[in-house]
Amino acid sequence: MIRKALLPSIIIIATLVIIGKLFYLQILDDSYVKKSENNAIKIVYDYPERGYIYDRNGKLLVANQPSYDIMVVPREVKNLDTLELCNLLNISKIDFIQKLEKAKVYSPRLPSIFLPQLNKAEYAAFQEKIRKFEGFYIQKRALRDYQVNVAANVFGYIAQVNDKIIESNPYYKSGDLMGMQGVEKTYEDILRGVKGVKYRQRDKFNKDIGSYKDGLYDTIAIQGSDITIGLDIELQQYGEELMQNKRGGIVAIEPSTGQILALVTAPSYDPSILVGRERSKNYTKLWKDTLAMPLYDRGLLAEYPPGSPFKILTGLIGLQEGVINEKTAFVCNHGFFYGRGAFMKCHDSGAIQLHKAIYKSCNTYFANTFKLVIDKHGPKKGVTVWSDHLKSFGLGNFMGYDLPAGRKGHVPTSNYYDRWYPNGGWRSTTIISNSIGQGEVLMTPIQLANMMATVANRGHYYTPHIIKEIEGHEIDKKFTTKHETTIDKKHFEPVVNGLFDVYNLGTAASLRTPDIEIAGKTGTAENFTKINGKRTQLTDHSVFVAFAPKENPKIALAVFVENGYWGGRYAGPIATLMIEKYIRGSRDSIKRKDLEKRMLEANLQFEYDKPISGKPFTINR
Repeated sequence: MIRKALLPSIIIIATLVIIGKLFYLQILDDSYVKKSENNAIKIVYDYPERGYIYDRNGKLLVANQPSYDIMVVPREVKNLDTLELCNLLNISKIDFIQKLEKAKVYSPRLPSIFLPQLNKAEYAAFQEKIRKFEGFYIQKRALRDYQVNVAANVFGYIAQVNDKIIESNPYYKSGDLMGMQGVEKTYEDILRGVKGVKYRQRDKFNKDIGSYKDGLYDTIAIQGSDITIGLDIELQQYGEELMQNKRGGIVAIEPSTGQILALVTAPSYDPSILVGRERSKNYTKLWKDTLAMPLYDRGLLAEYPPGSPFKILTGLIGLQEGVINEKTAFVCNHGFFYGRGAFMKCHDSGAIQLHKAIYKSCNTYFANTFKLVIDKHGPKKGVTVWSDHLKSFGLGNFMGYDLPAGRKGHVPTSNYYDRWYPNGGWRSTTIISNSIGQGEVLMTPIQLANMMATVANRGHYYTPHIIKEIEGHEIDKKFTTKHETTIDKKHFEPVVNGLFDVYNLGTAASLRTPDIEIAGKTGTAENFTKINGKRTQLTDHSVFVAFAPKENPKIALAVFVENGYWGGRYAGPIATLMIEKYIRGSRDSIKRKDLEKRMLEANLQFEYDKPISGKPFTINR
């Protein structure tokens, strides 16, 4: 009985489903009607203004300016006076043919960009005669209007989307603009807003006869949200001035929040040159400068040996592992003997304790400390323990900040050394150069700055980030989450005291500035590269890290000056001036005018003109 009823039931159910679907399509849903009428409908997009960008103090950095694109629907181009159009737009007939063919390839029926970013005069001239050029129309858009001529690496730029982006993201159409690099790219979805769409009905003569279905399907444009970034634009500008005629990077962070206060890469460029019809030509010029590399953000991408600032971490790990304490002393005789007659030079002598080792930057002290850490556990486990401590500071991995560019740096592991020494035999003395930041460790300037922010906080940090506020949105919680290191809080104070005396008794005593308690560390990073297959040493890099004030710090930073000799020569003075500018609040209040004059006048171009010396240091692993 059940079998006899099954087949009729299936037929009845299927019939009801089909009838219901037909009823929905024919009575309730008119989307297919809309599609069938597509030939008589013109889609007009209304592009919103991008959100504005402000600095941490509310200063407007990036606004908008009107731009006009000439769009073309190839199928609608008729009775065209090609010569008149070419003369009006100042293009050749060959250009005209190429642009029209490109538009046809995209779609004969859909609008695509023919000539982008007309200025007001060009727009007015074309608008006056547009009735003569059937199939062409003007699309208004907004281009960026930069209120400052610095921080190009932070802002990024906007440019037309390519076919690959259009295929992967249906929001974008031919000619649309999209954030590329920097803040513009990271916060594209927030800054761009939402396009408005209007459907216009046309008659058989292709004349506009009004809104389709009284605007039933029309949507309004929604302006992009404004954002406030953590950058102090005056500090950024000052940093870029100090780095004129030099190569390197400055990264400054607010320790209490992780907000990036300054992100300087040198050399850089004026962001306004990547706006308008000259954008492509200017970008190509910047890209082809393979020596100065102005598009290369050294603050985020350049991986350097950290040099002596790394001794801060060596000391902290030694304290945590219990192989040293504040009173532990090692005898230095202008160096450290290790291995088979190998010798690490040092400018100190006598019995050196931790405090003096930091402010005098004693190689012997930190070489002994590193050796004790590794030997405590044996080479393999010792390196694992050591590298785990380093990774708790965010080293050896992407920082997770909200800018698209980045490099991991390098923290070697025991597996790394097993690959380098496949027959075994490596031990603490084999890798002793790591103790003073001259081994296989590589760090980016932002990692070094974050290390100093962590020390300033006595053991914790917040993921560095450029965003401060987003209109109508909350910022990502990962930027407000505290990260604790593996080093106990109690071990930071003696190290901070040593860093404080770097300015009072040590290698940065000549850089002291009145009324500001600065904790810092000089560094000289050896710079090697290969010339004709031979490892060759070039002029050292100048490195400096610092935070201030010593208590309740407001700024932590790292400065790298490529081929800058030693830490106190260029990086140290620049770091001191940046701290003064930020804490004192104005450039006029800076008291070390002697340092300012010397840094503004300093020119290292002669170093960069030497063969290949300008290439940022990296290690091929």
